[in-house]
Amino acid sequence: MTQVVHTPITARAPEQTGVSFGGITGQPSTPPVPAGAPDFGAIHASPQFTALRRRIRRFVFPMAALFFCWYFTYVLLAAYAHDFMSHRLFGLVTVGLVLGLLQFASTIAITAAYVRFARRNIDPAVAEIRAGAGVSDQ
Repeated sequence: MTQVVHTPITARAPEQTGVSFGGITGQPSTPPVPAGAPDFGAIHASPQFTALRRRIRRFVFPMAALFFCWYFTYVLLAAYAHDFMSHRLFGLVTVGLVLGLLQFASTIAITAAYVRFARRNIDPAVAEIRAGAGVSDQ
């Protein structure tokens, strides 16, 4: 007959204190910040950064909502207003074709408006925040 020997399993102490399974601890660890690196936590908490985020949101959210309303109106008209969308304006050009081309034109116009807004309002504020954090523009 085979004899089974039960050896007690002893728990090993973790190599580092406060380390649990897989090296995951209950406390968040902060990675070491290299010398001369910007303090991103302080930048994120600064009033200048908060104002910058607010300024971006005041432009982006209304513009996105306006575009989505315009786009879904076009889709709904195309799906449910066949007579209106197929109305010929001149020759073979219909209302649906004109509204479809206006989708492209509105996308280009929104992009141009955002580029202009960013150059006038966002870029100077970003440069100010970077200068305050000691980051050079390269």
